[in-house]
Amino acid sequence: MRGLVLDFGGVLTDLGDEPAAEPPLLAAARTAKSHGVRTAILSNADGLWAPPMAWQDVFDVVVTSGEVGFAKPDRRIYLVVAERLGLDPAHCVFVDDLAVNVRGAAAVGMVGVHHRTVDATVNELEVLLELPLQ
Repeated sequence: MRGLVLDFGGVLTDLGDEPAAEPPLLAAARTAKSHGVRTAILSNADGLWAPPMAWQDVFDVVVTSGEVGFAKPDRRIYLVVAERLGLDPAHCVFVDDLAVNVRGAAAVGMVGVHHRTVDATVNELEVLLELPLQ
């Protein structure tokens, strides 16, 4: 996998069980990016949106439904984020806390990860990205 696409609400906002300096999946994305993985946020936000300033260096792309005019699980939004990352969808892993959105990503060829807990998601991403993320 050469691309990591994360939902914002419910994924990047999940602080897990352990207090940390930053959200654990943000830290995982930061580590992945430092190893050459392209990173993106894909959010069903209504309007143009930017991650907090401290996150700006972590994400190559931010795609919101309000910006592109369609929302997850519409297949077009996954294709837009893959295109903006410069990757084939088959080279992207997508993480969301809603199974319907994960199925939408899988339908266009992405590998989908249904986020339930921080530890489980990070462990699965380590396997898929072939990187230690913790």
